[in-house]
Amino acid sequence: MRTLPLILFLILAPSACTWVHMAPGASSVKVVTGPPAGCEKRGEVTVSVKDSVAFYDRNALRVREELETLARNEAPGIGADTVEALGPP
Repeated sequence: MRTLPLILFLILAPSACTWVHMAPGASSVKVVTGPPAGCEKRGEVTVSVKDSVAFYDRNALRVREELETLARNEAPGIGADTVEALGPP
């Protein structure tokens, strides 16, 4: 009887963790919702994360935050200081 809660905890606990960490230099990259005025397009990056773990759907806000962090991590590599999502996650 005590093992079931432990098993559930071990399965669900990792889904609450953030696996994406901010890279050096990425904290200065801005995330905007619309095309910023006076910016030059440097390129596009593609990022993805899992939105579910087995049968458990992850929090949509956490998924969005991880996608933004991944995009911000890639931006300095192409000389960008601002990122904009091309579409919804």
